[in-house]
Amino acid sequence: MEHTEVKEFSLTEFFSRIYALVGLGIGVSAIVSFLMLTVFQDNLIAIIYSESAVLPVSWIVEVALVFWLSGAAIRNKGLALPGFFVYSALNGFTLSVTLAYYNVNSIAQAFLVSAIMFFALAFIGIKTKRDLTGLGKSLRAALIGLIIAIVINLVLGNSMMNLLVSLASVAIFSGLIVYENNLIIKVYEQNRGNVREGWAIAMALSLYLDFINLFISILRLTSKD
Repeated sequence: MEHTEVKEFSLTEFFSRIYALVGLGIGVSAIVSFLMLTVFQDNLIAIIYSESAVLPVSWIVEVALVFWLSGAAIRNKGLALPGFFVYSALNGFTLSVTLAYYNVNSIAQAFLVSAIMFFALAFIGIKTKRDLTGLGKSLRAALIGLIIAIVINLVLGNSMMNLLVSLASVAIFSGLIVYENNLIIKVYEQNRGNVREGWAIAMALSLYLDFINLFISILRLTSKD
């Protein structure tokens, strides 16, 4: 029988654990991206301009890891935490491909705007007393539509559609940040503080993805490159 660790946190400790993981995940991604853009710049350029299978394989592995991690974290498997950091590192690599097309100032400004928005939206989610269940369902449906639109535009390459996709991404991931912070409180209260470590990992993964996607969308909208 699989061991399930249940630990009683205060709500503040639960939030701290989740946000510590989010911060570490973003830090790992940032370090890997920085190394790819500097120390391994020649390798990155070769990957971008060659017909190598490295990028497609990396994207497929990323998607598979997200699905696996979500399930593993909920089941509280011991590999969920190291898996989260492996995913963060892999995402840092694929993120470096996108960042290679932008200058440092654009990246820094987009990151700052994203961070300010993230914490402001998190505050709203934590403080609101409204039931956001309906919002969460609507945002997940919208996210599926967004993914379909992105796939279609990979074929079309339409600049106006790129703009609309970026705007929709900002709106959807902003809403998800509000909803998921509110969900943290709901999960905590429903379980009377007896929350598994796996829940912290699963929620950290969701917030990490929200931040990264918000950042990329804002970078595309604000950069002149």
